[in-house]
Amino acid sequence: MRILIPLPDADFDVTEVAVPWRLLTDAGHEVVFATELGGAAAQADPRLLTGVLFGQLGAEPEPKRFYGEMVADERFAAPTPWAAVEASAFDGLVLPGGHAQGMRQYLESVVLRRKVLDFWRMDKPVGAICHGVIVLARTTEPGTGRSVLAGRRTTCLPKYMERSAYYLTAWRLGRYYRTYPEYVEDEVRAALGDPALFERGPRSLSRGTATDDGPAFVVRDGNYVSARWPGDAYLFARRFDALLG
Repeated sequence: MRILIPLPDADFDVTEVAVPWRLLTDAGHEVVFATELGGAAAQADPRLLTGVLFGQLGAEPEPKRFYGEMVADERFAAPTPWAAVEASAFDGLVLPGGHAQGMRQYLESVVLRRKVLDFWRMDKPVGAICHGVIVLARTTEPGTGRSVLAGRRTTCLPKYMERSAYYLTAWRLGRYYRTYPEYVEDEVRAALGDPALFERGPRSLSRGTATDDGPAFVVRDGNYVSARWPGDAYLFARRFDALLG
């Protein structure tokens, strides 16, 4: 099956892209990448490769290894433009996250939202993790202005995680962990119509791994699966693969 992963030109999360790419590719799927203009490979948030603060808080070794393998993939090196995407040519859509300022190109794109709406209306499997859920929250049905997430169960980056990362690093990195003044969780809750549909998951900063899904948390609602942060990436990828049947 063919899976689309749209990306910004820079600052996407290493783990939230490389882990789904590796697991879905290993499962036999073709993963295609797209950027705003296409043609040139996107760049991950460099701090997640070297360490956010004193070499810590970045991606784990295995996702970084997957990233190194992914950048050698010809589909990653030559992404298609967002405007050229035809949802009918794909079997599913994965919306990864990232928090650095380069992500705003992706989170604020009207063109990308139109393409996302096509996938949603066709009831194709859609997965979103962390800030990627914002893309869905901002994708609205013409005429009603309602988010496609209205009435759906979902998770996203919880406020306590975003706030903790910001307070821990602000003295050195400023607003690096605050993509917007509004917390991701607050924007997503508002898009749901009923805030009770939001599922925060357990309060924990432990990460799931290739062999241990215990700390991970994802939410499935029909053909939609969501996750909170890089620590959920392995389980998220496996649950999305299950949606593909």
